[in-house]
Amino acid sequence: MKFSFRWYGEEDPVKLQYIRQIPGMRSIVTAVYDVPVGEVWSTYSITRLKEQVEQAGLIFDVIESVPVHEDIKLGLPTRVKYIENYKENIRRLSKAGIKVICYNFMPVFDWTRTQLDKVLADGSTALVCYKEQLEKMDPLRGELSLPGWDSSYTKDTLAGIFEQYAMVDEETLWSNLEYFLKEIIPVAEEYDVKMAIHPDDPPYPIFGLPRIITDEKNIDRFLKLVDNQYNGLTFCTGSLGSGSFNDVVKMVDKYASMGRIHFMHIRNVKLLADGSFEESAHYSPCGSMDIVEIMKALYKNKYDGYVRPDHGRMIWGETGRPGYGLYDRALGAMYLTGIWETLGKE
Repeated sequence: MKFSFRWYGEEDPVKLQYIRQIPGMRSIVTAVYDVPVGEVWSTYSITRLKEQVEQAGLIFDVIESVPVHEDIKLGLPTRVKYIENYKENIRRLSKAGIKVICYNFMPVFDWTRTQLDKVLADGSTALVCYKEQLEKMDPLRGELSLPGWDSSYTKDTLAGIFEQYAMVDEETLWSNLEYFLKEIIPVAEEYDVKMAIHPDDPPYPIFGLPRIITDEKNIDRFLKLVDNQYNGLTFCTGSLGSGSFNDVVKMVDKYASMGRIHFMHIRNVKLLADGSFEESAHYSPCGSMDIVEIMKALYKNKYDGYVRPDHGRMIWGETGRPGYGLYDRALGAMYLTGIWETLGKE
C-alpha cells in the first residue's frame, strides 16, 4: 500500500516539509490549480510541481484532480475540444511520472456540505451535511460557499448551467460518461496511467441535478462501460459511506478483488437517523465506518494501490482549508498505518 497526502500547492498552509515528517508517508497528491478547467496544463507547471515534491523527499505519482469540463458532462458539441485537451493532459502527466489520475463526473458541484465548521462535542470542528439544511438551500441565490467550485462560477453563469442541465437526466449523463471514457481510456492505457473516478459526494441527487456514481449497482455499470483495468475507482469510504444503503466493507472487498480500485480515500462519517451525516475522526468508534474491516478487506486482496487519509477535523486550534488541516489528517494517517502494520504481523 502506498500512503499519500493531499497538498494544495505553495499557498497551502500545510507545507511539504510537515507532510514529510509523517512516518510512512510516500506520495503527494496534488494538481495544477492555475489553469482554467478544460485547458491543457503547461509542461512548466507540471514539472514545477514534480520538482517541489521531489525536493521535499516525496514522490510525484498521483494527481487529484484533472477536472472534467461541464461541456463534456452536458454532451455539448464543444466536448470534442475539451476531451482532446484531457487526453493531452494524460500524456503530459504520464511523461512526468504520474501513474493514477483521480477525477469525478459530478454535475456542477464537487463535494457538498451544509456547514464547514460544525463544532463537535469535543470542541473540534468538522464538515457536515444536514438534509434539512440542504433541502432549504438554493445555490442560485448564492447560499453555498464551498471549496472547489464556488470561485468557478458567477451567479449568472451558474443559472445558465442549471438551465442546460434541465435537459440532462441520469441516462443522458450515463451516455455522456460512456462517450468520455471510450475516448480517454485508450490513451490512458497507451501511456500507462490508471483513471480513477471518485464517487458522488453525497451519493444522491442534489438541487435537482443527477448523480450516478453512487452505489454498488451503478459502480458495476460504470466499470462495464469500458471493461478495462485502466478504468477504475477512487474508492472514497466517506462519500459512499454517507449513504446508509452502501455496504462499504463489502464493496471494498469486491472491487479490490477485481483490481479496479486504484486509489483509496479513507475517512469516517457519522450517519444520523434522517440520512444526514457528520465527518468525524478516522478512529472507527467516532463514526459509522468500520475502518479496521475496510483495511482488512484491502489486505486480504493484497491491495498495492494508493491510499490517503481523507477529510479531517480542525483540532488543536488549527486554521486553514476546511477538511484539509494537517493535524487530524496526520492522526488519520498514523491510525491507518498502524492497522496496516498490525495486519502484516498477524
